Parts: sequence; structure tokens; C-alpha cells
Amino acid sequence: MAFNFDPSVMVTTLPQLMRGVHLTIILTLGGLSLGFILGTVAGLLKLSKSFALRKAAGFYIEIIRGTPMLVQAMFLYFGLPMALGLRIPPIVAGIIVIAVNSGAYIAEIVRGAVQSIDPGQMEAGRSIGLTRGQTMRYIIWPQAFKRMIPPLGNQFIISLKDTSLLMVIGVSELMRTGQEITAVNFRAFEVYMTVGLVYLAMTLTIARCLRHVEKRMASR
Repeated sequence: MAFNFDPSVMVTTLPQLMRGVHLTIILTLGGLSLGFILGTVAGLLKLSKSFALRKAAGFYIEIIRGTPMLVQAMFLYFGLPMALGLRIPPIVAGIIVIAVNSGAYIAEIVRGAVQSIDPGQMEAGRSIGLTRGQTMRYIIWPQAFKRMIPPLGNQFIISLKDTSLLMVIGVSELMRTGQEITAVNFRAFEVYMTVGLVYLAMTLTIARCLRHVEKRMASR
């Protein structure tokens, strides 16, 4: 039987998909907020004078970057509770996975941005009486943060799309919502096309906003 494309399916399923969009945004924002904190700490520890702290941060970064996020999600939601005898709610597990995964990549963004600042600026800050921490806070970090914005934007988009992997642990984000709709109406072509267009709309919006932020900061 010939396939008949029905655009009305895309229109009727869009309001249902918005429930998944809402949760996708919560997962992304929550996970990246925690991931930025975790990544900043890990990135700065990679620059620490302490050998133990550098190795600990490096171990975390390599372990996370060396394993798929899908495996991390399955381990956190199914494996860890079995070992510890506790159950983690799917949404909480999803936010933790996004945070831990993005944190490893953000750590390298932070490390690279800080190292790109001329070392002479640290010496200049110390020479006028600032401590190492004060020099980092008032001189190095503001310049480094401006350089972090483009790669952080890329990480934002990557993490937004990676939320689709959380459907395997029962999180009803956008992709899982699309799957549930398809199980009812059997219109996979129209439904998944709509899902793809919604993801595209979100990522293009983020990219546009980030370009605006970059221009504003460059003008300053």
C-alpha cells in the first residue's frame, strides 16, 4: 500500500509534544547549571599545583568522556540503585546524567580558556598586591569567560539533543513523548518529522541568542 503523507498529523501532535519540550528544557537547564559548576571546579582543579587534585580531576574527565552517555544513564538509573538499594526518580537521574556528562566537557572548556590568557596577567595581578584567587576572580576569569561563550553554546546544544537518550530510563522528554504518540497513531513519519523540527527550532533559537550575547560582550 502506498504511503500517504498527512500534514494534519503534525499539527495535531504538536500540542502533545509541547509537554515533552517543557521537560526537555527543564532537564537541559537543570543539568547544564549543575554541569557548569562541576565543570568549572574540575577545570580549575586541572590547573591546580596539587598533583593529587590534577589527577582526580583528570580521572573524572577521562572516565566520563570515554564512555557513552547512554551507558552512564543506564548505570545511574539501573545499576547504581541495585548496588546501593535506593531508587532515583527518572527526572532526577536525567538531570544528574546531563550534569555529570556536560561537566566533563565544560571542564576542558574552562581549562583551555583560562590557559589561553597571557600568564603575565597573573604576575601583574600579584605584583599589585592581589592574591592568586583575587587575580583569578577579577582579572583572569572575566577574560576567560568571554572566550568560553562559543564552546559553552555548542555544549548547550549538544546537551539539549542528548536529552533524547534519557528516554531509555523512562523520562518523558520530547523524544519519548513522540514515541508514545507513534505507538497510538502509527504515524511515525509525521510524528518524528515534527520532533526533528521542534529540536531544530530550539537549537536554532539557542544559536541565535548566543550570537547576540557574543556581539554584546565583544562591543564591551
